[in-house]
Amino acid sequence: MKRNTFYSIITTAVLLSACSTPTTKQEQHKIPEVVEKLNPMVLIPGASYKMGADDDTGMPDEYPLHPVKVDSFWIDEHEVTNAEFKAFVQATGYVTTAEIPISKEEYMQAAGPGAPAPDSAMLLPGSLVFVPTKAAVDLNDVSQWWSFERGASWKHPEGPESNIEGKDQYPVVHISWDDAQAFASWAGKRLPTEAEWELAARGKLTGKPFPWGDEIPQTGKAKANIWNGHFPYENTQTDGFYNIAPVKSFAPNGYQLFDMAGNVWEWTADWYDNSWYTKEKPDAVNPQGPNTPFDAMDPQSPKRVIRGGSFMCSDEYCRGYRVSARMKTTPSSGLSNLGFRCARTFRY
Repeated sequence: MKRNTFYSIITTAVLLSACSTPTTKQEQHKIPEVVEKLNPMVLIPGASYKMGADDDTGMPDEYPLHPVKVDSFWIDEHEVTNAEFKAFVQATGYVTTAEIPISKEEYMQAAGPGAPAPDSAMLLPGSLVFVPTKAAVDLNDVSQWWSFERGASWKHPEGPESNIEGKDQYPVVHISWDDAQAFASWAGKRLPTEAEWELAARGKLTGKPFPWGDEIPQTGKAKANIWNGHFPYENTQTDGFYNIAPVKSFAPNGYQLFDMAGNVWEWTADWYDNSWYTKEKPDAVNPQGPNTPFDAMDPQSPKRVIRGGSFMCSDEYCRGYRVSARMKTTPSSGLSNLGFRCARTFRY
């Protein structure tokens, strides 16, 4: 699993957004009828559980295994879809991060001291798109399969010539953390904390590595949309899909939640700190992550936690479909395998 270099192309191709603290105690308002119909929420009963890796297959930031307590909360049945996001944009006129031109000042700040001034073409809006290679490549070099495409956005997920016609039930992608926050606020919801997300992903199971239990996803009946074959050039499509799949294409977990493993990564509310689990107080109640982000691999770039893995995950490269697997990226990142689902505080 060559996860340690994933952030490198993100931080060079996508500008950092300003740091801001997530609003976790926001006043609730009514969920729009269209959203409630398209993506019903599931109540997750409050529980104490052990958060983190239960075995030796995790990355360093998944240890130590530690007890936490989470109160009851609601979470979306599946990832937010194109249809839901379209309703949001039509109602508000919202413009996503990937659709906004980059200012020269922002570019120079992200590029660092001594960087040459950009030409106008470098400031055009766009996002990162997965482009499979034709043969085996060095898995330490993510630039081999990620391409910053001008004009790529949630409406044009593979670039300006692509569209989402007939894909209302696909998860929306190329969504920054700020975009996800804006949608959640409009929808009367919020982003789940990392602790909430993992409890929901475990699907009532204890000590299991996957939302469905112990069986690895490459055996038996297809359980999730992941990469089957040799990454990033050969996908055997054993699970029936080469790229993103429509939501609810696979069986739900024990909480009747869909796609808690694979398909697209999902934003959480938490800042990322690679050593946070060593600092978190045992038996923390409703933990909300660190107040200050820190990534030892890239200290200058504050990042948020993303969870769940994507269609690009495989044993050869990224086993993000494990319930305890953690990833991180900058809040302004837009990717063709990154979306989100929302949560809502349960009111007694």
